[in-house]
Amino acid sequence: MAEWLVEDGIGEERAFRLSNDGIEELRLRWPAQGLLAGMVADAILIERPSANGRARVQFASGDQAFARNIPRQASVGAHVRVQVTREAIAERGRLKLAQARHTDAAICDAPSLADQLAVEGHDVRTAPTPSPSADWDALWADAAQREVMLAGGSLLLAETPALTLIDVDWWGDDPSAVTGAIARTLRRFDLGGNIAIDFPTVSTRAERKTIDEQLGIFLQDWPHERTAMNGFGLVQIVRRLERPSLLHRIARDRRGAVARLLLRRAEMLEGAGRIALYAQPSVLDYLRDDWLEELRRRTGRQVTLCPDPGLAFDAPHAQIVPL
Repeated sequence: MAEWLVEDGIGEERAFRLSNDGIEELRLRWPAQGLLAGMVADAILIERPSANGRARVQFASGDQAFARNIPRQASVGAHVRVQVTREAIAERGRLKLAQARHTDAAICDAPSLADQLAVEGHDVRTAPTPSPSADWDALWADAAQREVMLAGGSLLLAETPALTLIDVDWWGDDPSAVTGAIARTLRRFDLGGNIAIDFPTVSTRAERKTIDEQLGIFLQDWPHERTAMNGFGLVQIVRRLERPSLLHRIARDRRGAVARLLLRRAEMLEGAGRIALYAQPSVLDYLRDDWLEELRRRTGRQVTLCPDPGLAFDAPHAQIVPL
């Protein structure tokens, strides 16, 4: 199995499968936010189960989830034990509640990314500090811009409540260049759920067959279901969804994503002095006191916040300054 590098970041966990070209696959988790996939807890039933055993439940934290397999005889107000199977996902104008299922398992917290990967049989290496071999800033920028450049064109991405759309803007001669880039983007952004890929420039049956075959090769070790390309150049992919992708996290909580990016950059600084954090005021306001205290503890340095309204929102930076 593959080796994964896990960074226990401030405010987030990042797991990378790396190659000589940087990050090949990502898993990302924000532990401080709501219900996490894999946790088992008792919750209160707040509505009668439907005929198929579905109902909303509320946890002690106040968070709610849609649960399935709830016993039909359970009444409103009863305590039921459930396991979270998918985290809540923010969408335009609403929050899609987490999903859960009834279980008899023992109560437990959600496993860390390192534990998840180890259970799956992967080799896991933890990094005490952020790894410079992980091209996190470049990946983050691609997700923020919703565009991935490739030889002969680009991939344009859009997240919607129904699905994630990848529009292939490509005019090259070698289909493997674009199919390989699509497969890598799916892994690098940690995409899941319903994904539609639109190849508007593919017109012949031979081209469609070639791309279908190449997608099958590039995605053979990535669990999913996929339709063949239809006559309009559209392919649909469905993959189990457990947590928001990097694309969705940046799109729906950009301030939180930028704040975490700034903290990672600050952790990587070297030299004597104190750490100065420069960012838009709203980004610095997002930083929690315990995150800043953890940054001080990890680096052994004082931390100063330096609001700068003139900085681009997505361009925070940290530097060492004299005491």
